[in-house]
Amino acid sequence: MSEPEASVVMVTAPTKDEAERLAVAALEARLAACVQIQAIASHYWWDGKITSDAEQLLMFKTLPAKFVALRDLIASLHCYDTPEIIQLPVTAGADKYLAWIRREVSAD
Repeated sequence: MSEPEASVVMVTAPTKDEAERLAVAALEARLAACVQIQAIASHYWWDGKITSDAEQLLMFKTLPAKFVALRDLIASLHCYDTPEIIQLPVTAGADKYLAWIRREVSAD
């Protein structure tokens, strides 16, 4: 299997303000070309019981090589003890869009 051309990093945050703060920090650091934020309902196990919360889902469009730096930035700014930070490979996409991600994330 070939190397992913890009990746989507999924992160949840408790509020829109925190989600926007994380998005701006990643964009300013050139660790993402785009960040989408969407309101979601999360249902999950925590401390031995099923919990439900309203959260914000962030989807960072980035390059696989930037994951570690993006993960570390998010972890340093996030209010959760155990934030969701998951990288999903993008193995194909529109050539112009993938080129745009490479250009924006690689920019100095």
